[in-house]
Amino acid sequence: MQQFIRLVEENIARHHLLKDGAKVLVAVSGGVDSMVLLHVLHELALRHRWSLVVAHFDHQLRGRAAAADLRFVERVARKLGLRFVADTADVQQFATAHKLSVEMAARKLRHEFLARTARALGLPQIALAHHADDQTELFFLRLLRGAGSEGLGGMKWQSGSPVDKTIALVRPLLGEPKSALLEFARARKISFREDATNRSPAMLRNRLRHELLPLLRRRYQPGLDAVTLRTMELLRDEADFITQEAQRWRKAARTKAKLFESIPVAVQRRVLQLELLQIGIAGDFDLIESLRLKPGEWTSVSAGCHCRRLPNGRLETRAVGAVSFSSGETQVSLGAKAGSVGFDGVQLQWAFTRRTKLPAKTDGLELFDAAAVGQNVILRHWRAGDRFQPIGLVHAVKLQDWFVNQKVPRAQRHKLMVATTAGGEIFWVEGQRIGDCAKVTPRTTKVLRWVWSRR
Repeated sequence: MQQFIRLVEENIARHHLLKDGAKVLVAVSGGVDSMVLLHVLHELALRHRWSLVVAHFDHQLRGRAAAADLRFVERVARKLGLRFVADTADVQQFATAHKLSVEMAARKLRHEFLARTARALGLPQIALAHHADDQTELFFLRLLRGAGSEGLGGMKWQSGSPVDKTIALVRPLLGEPKSALLEFARARKISFREDATNRSPAMLRNRLRHELLPLLRRRYQPGLDAVTLRTMELLRDEADFITQEAQRWRKAARTKAKLFESIPVAVQRRVLQLELLQIGIAGDFDLIESLRLKPGEWTSVSAGCHCRRLPNGRLETRAVGAVSFSSGETQVSLGAKAGSVGFDGVQLQWAFTRRTKLPAKTDGLELFDAAAVGQNVILRHWRAGDRFQPIGLVHAVKLQDWFVNQKVPRAQRHKLMVATTAGGEIFWVEGQRIGDCAKVTPRTTKVLRWVWSRR
């Protein structure tokens, strides 16, 4: 087991993660990954004069189990003679209020806590327990979501905190597989807590971990992890090179006329991505391609802002008059077997049927899982911050971004009707896809038949 510690120590030195005398906040959840990280760093701390502080964040998602995790981590920290800091937040409530997935809300609140704690204690680095298996999972997650080379390159050994770039996130275990961590924990008799949510099939990462990746290793590529990690390293290096070329181009374009179309397509795209980031827009592929292929044409990039690409690749922006959001809404009870209602020019009729008697799909007909929709729904228009997970997508998107990608004319977006559950989750947008949350599945027993037309 000394070999494992030596490998981690060598990676810390090779990637310049922690200097001698470093002050480090160690993020510890209580799971095997973070407990191994804590014990390895603690063992190396005396030799390198590292000062460690243990941090734990309770997401309030697992009730008594989460509270037990906090107590467990605190006991271990005290036993090792380390300072312990903890905080808690209602992630579910935050996710609902800010229209985020629970996973994204948890990540945001956790990073805010870690950065806040690091600043308060004067600790410039935060150690995280990501390992090689996490990299493989991240590659396939991003591949399925359509990421480019920068995203597919995965995590770096060291990067800035998403909350505060002056604080560095370091990942000392990134080169080691999960099996090595488990072997080390067994050999050293390191106690840890199992998180039951890591096996929930509701999360895409868990389905990748327990279903897809084992299948690929067993049937297609036994060396999947090594191949994937090598591919990610190549993509990271190439992405870094493209970024450097794009930055060099942007700098040169400021001082002299440069023909944008003469540079490689990959560099064109990165130039536009950097241009958008400069004005606070995280441009997706469709937006970047629209700007790249249609020079001089104004494109909506956010509420109240249009952009067009100039011949030198720079972006010109202009403010446009904001269309006011409508606060009107209608609450509808679906308690009766059938009924109808009108809302701002849209006429709706609904009825219930069994899944075994589904009608043929026609224009103006939508079918939903009645239990998922619920007895009470709300009809309204698009509002600022609305998020929507269309059927077929693995995550929610901003309705604003969806409209841009679907090329819905800006003047029409505020006129379209939106239907939500009583809890506020959007399950239908007029003329667009239904929401993934309310789709009919083999487990559906009662179907809501929804017919709409606009006068």
